Amino acid sequence: QVQLVESGGGLVQPGGSLRLSCAASGIVLRNNFMAWYRQAPGKERELVASIPMNGMTTYEDSVKGRFTISRDNVKNMMYLQMNNLKPEDTAVYYCNRVSTFISSPFDWGQGTQVTVSS
Repeated sequence: QVQLVESGGGLVQPGGSLRLSCAASGIVLRNNFMAWYRQAPGKERELVASIPMNGMTTYEDSVKGRFTISRDNVKNMMYLQMNNLKPEDTAVYYCNRVSTFISSPFDWGQGTQVTVSS
């Protein structure tokens, strides 16, 4: 029943911005420890930003000051605002629940492709 659908990716020049969206059904985002992940070709999937139930966001060092994770509790959607994009940010971006003692990720969605290139 749980479905997570990512959107908003695209091609952008270095220094540009994108806003990714995650539409959730079957779960209440504000009741889950959620995160944005990304996976570049030939690399492992990595966590880039998280937002737990208390709203205390965290970021991977390479995106601090550039990315902002947020959620809309009324729309039950999650977002990732990405500014000052770099070629190293090129990856497929996914939203999902964080693995904890009391929770596991849901099935992974299709993700959304972000390509940063001049």
